[in-house]
Amino acid sequence: MPRLLVFAKAPVPGRVKTRLAGVLGTRGAARLYRVLLLRTLAMATATALGPVELWCAPDSRHGFFSACRRAYGVRLCRQRSGDLGARMAHALRRTLIAGDSALLIGGDCVSLSEAELRAAAAHLAGGADAVLGPAADGGYVLIGLRRPCRRLFVGIAWGTPQVLAATRRRLHRLGVNWSELAPGWDLDTPADLRRWRRLQVDSASPKASVV
Repeated sequence: MPRLLVFAKAPVPGRVKTRLAGVLGTRGAARLYRVLLLRTLAMATATALGPVELWCAPDSRHGFFSACRRAYGVRLCRQRSGDLGARMAHALRRTLIAGDSALLIGGDCVSLSEAELRAAAAHLAGGADAVLGPAADGGYVLIGLRRPCRRLFVGIAWGTPQVLAATRRRLHRLGVNWSELAPGWDLDTPADLRRWRRLQVDSASPKASVV
């Protein structure tokens, strides 16, 4: 059964969802990030696919992370230093050397659902070495692996629209058999926020008492 790894930052105003600060203010953007992360944890645990780990940056000491652990029974892990690729490679390797397959997602992807997480797990169980959840901005919202593959995360221009294309080329060059989910999207910009509000996905958010 796969282990679900959720990457998250401490919800410090001015350090999360910075592109939304002009619309929501830094505190409002941080509050939104909390809501999105709680939604993700509720979804991940509801799938009952396997253990859920919350990989925290810069570390797991923020009180909000402790509240998440109490509310959802997740294990808290500290992200290592380095760029996003190094941090993801480290987290995945920690899981994969133990023999579990792994699905890694961000804490703020509003398009992912329980059905898509189950579909990603099914791809791995069905023989795919990797699974990707493409994002509309040129990145990806999910990556799943059955074995460590550090070279998949080296030399990628993280945070650019070329991430997905570069990752596909790398998978092909490494001879990795992979599958893909339907395209998804992150909530990063004011346009994304308007789309999210129109879709009323906030109605699925967990209880505000944990925020």
